[in-house]
Amino acid sequence: MNRRNFVRNAALAGAALPLKDSLMDNAAASRQQWYELRTYAFATDAQRGLTSAYLEKSLVPALNRAGSRQVGVFTELQPEGAVARSYVLIPFGSVEAFTALNEKLANDSGYVQSAAAYLDAPATAPAYQRIESSLLKAFAHMPQLEAPAQKPRIFELRRYESPTEAAGQKKIEMFNDAGEIDIFKKVGARPVFFGETIIGQYRPNLTYMLTFDDMAAHDAVWKAFGSDPDWKAVSKKPEYSDARLISKITRTFLAPAPFSQI
Repeated sequence: MNRRNFVRNAALAGAALPLKDSLMDNAAASRQQWYELRTYAFATDAQRGLTSAYLEKSLVPALNRAGSRQVGVFTELQPEGAVARSYVLIPFGSVEAFTALNEKLANDSGYVQSAAAYLDAPATAPAYQRIESSLLKAFAHMPQLEAPAQKPRIFELRRYESPTEAAGQKKIEMFNDAGEIDIFKKVGARPVFFGETIIGQYRPNLTYMLTFDDMAAHDAVWKAFGSDPDWKAVSKKPEYSDARLISKITRTFLAPAPFSQI
């Protein structure tokens, strides 16, 4: 090969690299994430304090090392019990990453050492009363978690239970294909994630999270959503009526912990 052809081929190869990288980036961005949503219930403030220290100093850094970024840690704003529960949202790039997590943590010496007080808490003084955990798959129309800007804000976690699996899939279709997610964004609601519960309580259900500057903004956005003409058109379709698709709605208002990455 003469020098001119060599230079030309090298230039073409170099020009192709950004396209390949771009295609890989686009593929990664369109891949549906998986989420573990944990709820820690406490009987005492001491339990909540111990678990909070564990989350901040041990679990969140270890999750970051294991490849999970943008880990959210939240506290109930309107607790149902005497002690507010803690919520942890952990994103994964694949279900295999989720199943490999416990082994990664066990082999992370920094995690094991820093988490000793939590992991080795005696039965007479446990770090929590119980942990509930769900595995969710991101919606196709919002395949990746979208973390908001780091500033004072509140979060609303909503769970829609459906009477049947078919109804649950139809409600997911309403979000994905009928434009409900886009309507949220249009009226100023800031979605963080949408997920179908694959493993967990109250199935079939979908769970999603929105964020607002404050409660006044929350109320204004939901008012705008309810009066939006696109929403009215979609919600009036018989196949998308709440009476057919939703049996119960649960909403929880949350405040981010100081060390939350969401």
